[in-house]
Amino acid sequence: MLWTLISFVGFTILVAVISYFKTKGDNQSTSEGYFLAGRGLPGFVIAGSLLLTNLSAEQLVGSNGQTWLVGMSPMAFEVLAAPCCIALALFAAPRYLKSGITTIPQLIGLRFDRSTKLWFSILYIVLALVVQIPVVLYSGSLVFENIFGLSGILGVTKFQAIVILCIAISVIGSIYAIFGGLKAVAVSDTVNGVGLLIGGLAVPFLALHVLGSTANGGGIIEGMRYLIENHSDMLNSIAPAESSAPAVPWPTVFTGMVILGLQSWCTNQAYVQRVLAAKNLKEAQKGALLCATLKIIGFMYLALPGVIAYALFQLNGTEITMMDDAYPTMIMQIVPAPLMGFFAAVMFGAILSSFNSFLNSINTMFTLDIYKEFIKPEANELQMVKIGKKVGIMFAVLTTIIGPMVYFFPGGMRTFLDSLVMLVALPVLSAVFGGFFFKFLPKFTAKFILIFHIVFYGSFLLISPSYSLFGGGNGTIHYLYAVLVLWPLEMIIMALLNSNNKKKYPELEAWVQQDVGAVDLTPWKYRGIAAVGILLFIAVVYLSFSPLGIGTWAYSQPF
Repeated sequence: MLWTLISFVGFTILVAVISYFKTKGDNQSTSEGYFLAGRGLPGFVIAGSLLLTNLSAEQLVGSNGQTWLVGMSPMAFEVLAAPCCIALALFAAPRYLKSGITTIPQLIGLRFDRSTKLWFSILYIVLALVVQIPVVLYSGSLVFENIFGLSGILGVTKFQAIVILCIAISVIGSIYAIFGGLKAVAVSDTVNGVGLLIGGLAVPFLALHVLGSTANGGGIIEGMRYLIENHSDMLNSIAPAESSAPAVPWPTVFTGMVILGLQSWCTNQAYVQRVLAAKNLKEAQKGALLCATLKIIGFMYLALPGVIAYALFQLNGTEITMMDDAYPTMIMQIVPAPLMGFFAAVMFGAILSSFNSFLNSINTMFTLDIYKEFIKPEANELQMVKIGKKVGIMFAVLTTIIGPMVYFFPGGMRTFLDSLVMLVALPVLSAVFGGFFFKFLPKFTAKFILIFHIVFYGSFLLISPSYSLFGGGNGTIHYLYAVLVLWPLEMIIMALLNSNNKKKYPELEAWVQQDVGAVDLTPWKYRGIAAVGILLFIAVVYLSFSPLGIGTWAYSQPF
């Protein structure tokens, strides 16, 4: 236990020291320096920060919990992020950097009007405060409780231990996000990203070694052989069309799942802010495409360990009642004690990264889109940085109060987060992409789409209709089907509004995006080759985990 604590503290301090020296002397007194790292991030740092912003214990615990329950189909959340990163590199990034924006609501305001900007800023901030950041805090606390057994050490309940850990994570994470600005967050993300790739990729090999040893005294190869021979149904990523969450029905894989990914990678402020801080378009594209490659291999530590855990638990008789317990329980069984501290530090870095990124993004939106625009337009640069820090502290306290409450959602963290986040995120995707596609939209369009989506998608979540309504099984209709229907419908509505407005006002001029000259917009010359290579990589991975590879059509669920 002592060595675990020493190695954990050592790696955590190393990240802090590197972040300090890399940001020492940076100008944090201006809004661009504080919120956009002075528009100076290189591609490698962008890729690392994008990866770590997306990856937290919520995914390590939640995604592997899903695959423990239903097999490999949830790997779509990782692999299908890659084409969305391609869209970010080739479509979104050039347009964002051309406008020189700092936030996504700012772009929506430029395309529509100020009140629309305010609507979306408020909703984005509320979503982060009550859903996204609390889930990050809870999932990180759950991992540490299971690894270190804090409740046993302190003599408290598991829930009380989660409360204590949420406070600790929030305090340490706030130091980066509030007092270090985006540059400190991005640098720490990159260092933690290296540790994550080492630690995360070691997990499936350690798990296969234990599985092979438990099954027949073998090692990694024997473990993989046992998994394929006895649980090939769980290795199939193609789930039936009538599957319920957390499984991913096959018709939604390259449809609803891609739409879900587009809103995350192309319009979510926490992710996009890294690209907005790029030195130039070339570095932004390099970062996004490198992140796409890293997301594909993410299935090895975000999906495969869950299936290995299922096989291992059946062999050794381990019983768990919640899918969010699967990954932490397996970690305790497979990670050698000398490595536990390093692994805990890597997990801690992933938790901090997502917390930092979301906190930094809502600080940015509140300060620039609400405070500067509507509360105190005369505020100078130093005042905006100061208010950003003060509001960040307030937001951190609020999310720390909400975080432990996620404990009472038995359906699983990942399903809860992904289904609810689309309530606000999809209208943002419609407003941004529709705003680029259609040049004659009325100013009220984005507001109308927002209300339309909240009413219909919110009704879907509340009603939870069954497949039996359409002659199928008895399970609840997957939320990705709702996404698959609603986004094209919203784009059609926007097309009709665009056409009608053009006919109604023939003299109306088409909207033209202005180049403000924020950065050099010369694209990376190898972007096309890289994109094609990434798409081929996706095809290989999916074919491997299908009935044409090591999976079988038989499909089972433990419950």
